[in-house]
Amino acid sequence: MLSPALSKMLLLDGLWLPCLVNVVLQGLCLANVSSVRSSLSLSLSCRQQMQGRQVVFIPGADHAGIATQVVVERHLWDTQGKTKHDLGRQKFVNEVWKWKEEKGTMIFDQLRRLGASLDWDRAVFTMDVHMNEAVTEAFVRLYDAGLVYRKEALVNWCCSLQSAISDIEVDHLHLTGPTELTVPGYSKPVTFGKMYDFAYRLADSEEEVIVSTTRPETMLGDTAVMVHPEDPRYTHLHTRRLLHPLRRETIPVITDPVVDPEFGTGAVKVTPGHSHEDCQVGERHSLPFLSILDSSGKITNIVPEFEGLLRFEAREAVLSALSALGLYRGCRAHPMMVPRCSRTQDVIEPLLRPQWFVRCKELAKQASEAVQSGRLNLVPQLHRRAWHSWLDNITDWCVSRQLWWGHRIPVYHITAADGREVWVAAGSEEDARRKAVEKEGIPLASIISTLQEEDVLDTWFSSGLFPFASLGWPSQGRGETTPDLARFYPTTLVETGHDILFFWVARMVMLGLNLTGRLPFETVLLHGLLCDGGGHKMSKSRGNVIDPLDVINGASLEVLCERVEGSLNAEEVLTGIRRNFPTGIPECGADALRFTLCSTNFKNQLLNIDVTRMEQNKFFGNKIWQTVRFLLSALDKVADLGVSRASPVQESHRLQQLGLMDRWIMSHLAALVTTADNTFKAYDLHVVTKAFTTFWHNQLCDVYLESMKAVLRDGTEAERDAALQTLWTCIDTGLRLVAPFMPYLAEELYQRLPRQHGRQQSVMQCSYPLPKEFEGLRDLRVEEGVEALLEVASALRTLKTSYGIFHNRVNGTVVSSDGVLRNILTDNLQTLTTLGRMKEVKVQEGSSHSSFHSACAVSTISSATTVYLHLQGVVDPKVEVARLTKKLMKLERDERKVVKMVTSPGYLERSPPHVQLAHHTKLKSIRTEMEKVRALIHSLEDL
Repeated sequence: MLSPALSKMLLLDGLWLPCLVNVVLQGLCLANVSSVRSSLSLSLSCRQQMQGRQVVFIPGADHAGIATQVVVERHLWDTQGKTKHDLGRQKFVNEVWKWKEEKGTMIFDQLRRLGASLDWDRAVFTMDVHMNEAVTEAFVRLYDAGLVYRKEALVNWCCSLQSAISDIEVDHLHLTGPTELTVPGYSKPVTFGKMYDFAYRLADSEEEVIVSTTRPETMLGDTAVMVHPEDPRYTHLHTRRLLHPLRRETIPVITDPVVDPEFGTGAVKVTPGHSHEDCQVGERHSLPFLSILDSSGKITNIVPEFEGLLRFEAREAVLSALSALGLYRGCRAHPMMVPRCSRTQDVIEPLLRPQWFVRCKELAKQASEAVQSGRLNLVPQLHRRAWHSWLDNITDWCVSRQLWWGHRIPVYHITAADGREVWVAAGSEEDARRKAVEKEGIPLASIISTLQEEDVLDTWFSSGLFPFASLGWPSQGRGETTPDLARFYPTTLVETGHDILFFWVARMVMLGLNLTGRLPFETVLLHGLLCDGGGHKMSKSRGNVIDPLDVINGASLEVLCERVEGSLNAEEVLTGIRRNFPTGIPECGADALRFTLCSTNFKNQLLNIDVTRMEQNKFFGNKIWQTVRFLLSALDKVADLGVSRASPVQESHRLQQLGLMDRWIMSHLAALVTTADNTFKAYDLHVVTKAFTTFWHNQLCDVYLESMKAVLRDGTEAERDAALQTLWTCIDTGLRLVAPFMPYLAEELYQRLPRQHGRQQSVMQCSYPLPKEFEGLRDLRVEEGVEALLEVASALRTLKTSYGIFHNRVNGTVVSSDGVLRNILTDNLQTLTTLGRMKEVKVQEGSSHSSFHSACAVSTISSATTVYLHLQGVVDPKVEVARLTKKLMKLERDERKVVKMVTSPGYLERSPPHVQLAHHTKLKSIRTEMEKVRALIHSLEDL
């Protein structure tokens, strides 16, 4: 019986599905939903269920405001030739809902294909009626608490969307020099990566100050030129004024220590209305903030002759005007970062716009303290420093977006007859009027208009409410709890990518603490960014994105290419696909996909995901299947054997009935269970999968099954009984161990095992193996003894391979002065013979037997033990010497080729260190192999 604290677990995976955008889970590259997240979370939840905990795993669907609006607008244009403005707001929103109903269920269906066992009846969509109520309630509470305000501020503005976007939706493209980029709305590419120089003249003289910029068009909004206060070149210009050549007005020369005198001319143009850095300068020096661009990216009437020009068209016009005035000084290549909208690829503009903000300083302080005090656990802990740094230096959160799809901000602009204008946060127009009367003292009869804000809330706002809103907050009676909240809140675990630690996790913590008074979860599990097998970040433009369903079902190269035809940058994507998947993607199944993802150390900053590994794990699944078939076939031949899961694991007195190899494999099984228990607790799932693979492949199949074949063939009834009991226990335990990673395979094979009284109907209903079940089974002395036996068997096989012997009709002798080893080998000669693939093996006391030398191949294992392979009558010395001589000649040619390469003139200068190391390693390997072949030839010449 579990204690109340352990009897429940709520996993918050945040399956924020951009289901309205990507109709398939392009999860291996998306930040918000990924197969790696699903696989980790599903494996963790499965194990918790098998341990008897009540697991509530809530799937959620994010309305993905910007991404959804972009794709629906594109769909609307492609299918109807209409824009959202042609339809109007309400009809456009209806179109988005239609899109959601058509496409939204596909993601959940795909998750089911991954074997996701979620609480589907609790599924939440952030635009559902209840979530709308929760969003409204949360915003109104924050507003009434003085935590929400409206002001004009610089925001990341996408001219294509005509909306502000968050930092996470901005991609930063690094350019090393002049580069042409395609910008939406322009008929030809725009060149970036240049630095332009031009001069400002003093208002009262012909003296000039030269400044540099990568965006010359923004000089239309310059309101100062800034120099370092201690730069001797400009001390005589302090407080002087410059003539703005295009606006025909003067601007000041200001001093500020932020200027680097060593960079460029040491003089910097200041455009407070179009640069985040310049905005801070403008605020410090009380400079005017001029807005030169409208929402669509066209020049305003700040300078009439440029009004209406697109911003990059204005660049050419500004440069021409400066040239005509004799002020343009030329341009040069310059590295730069270009901020681009991740959805539209438009170049982001910092623009001044009225926006709604949430005050974050006090909220962030509480969230930072939660980690500092240990109440909130970040895994891995290396993210703690970034957590504190971000929260301690947080800026207020811009929560408004100029979109139509999303939660319309529940705030109303009220105008009174006496001219007063106020903003009121409320759940309805009626509530807004009431609050205006009660809180602002405006008579109801004097209210002449009540207009709701047109903007919608940042998607992360509703996402941040998910931990408690999904459990019923706020209840219908506006109480602070519901039955689900009381039972499952705070949640146990949230698992997500570290790239949205601040955008999602931190905001869940801040909102949870403020609105519920409690942390929303106890542990945050963070995984790295997904990369391909070569370590490159997955992106559609690289053509290395992996669709999980393609891994499950397989996809030919032709199918992969057909999907991108007609898309933006199609040729670039196609090139990447052909390079990364030249033969397509092989069918691997959901189990191989999940096992591979869980085999990756998710705590790393970058996670390399390779289709080849998935295919290897598919074959590993086949290995598990073949093992079960072996057991079932053996049981069919021994039909009267009553296989019981209760022995021999739980009954230690039966251990004495087991043979050495039985006890050896059970010892390793006990070690595996302990490893799984410890590493699951530490969230090191990759350690579990590696330990399981090593056990099943290297120990169970390669060793134990091979030794067992001889027991089944020649052993006594008791030995066969013990072996089958042991194998049954290993398989039954193994299927329970692997069920969280390979649910389909584990369930299928579990159903094929013989049914016994009291056995659960499903592997998922079984208890997950725990160390206490295997107490007393770990035996290090047995493991040590068998390892010694395996070393001898390996030496025999290696000798056979060296002489080209691939049959078992050969004898061997082991000579050892180690009495313990001799006893082990003598007592288990059948096992040694089987694993050594020999006809017969003898064990003798001593350190050497010269009588063997003339007709034997020799391998020295240690100073105490030597292995002899009897070659007389087994190999034809002449034939074998000829074969080995031919091999030696090839090795000598390879040696000469490498030596010639590493001794060639200029090799050391032109070859990088890693290449030189590879060549020298290869040369060493060749020479080692040559010595072995010469020794073999020498031994054969003595026969």
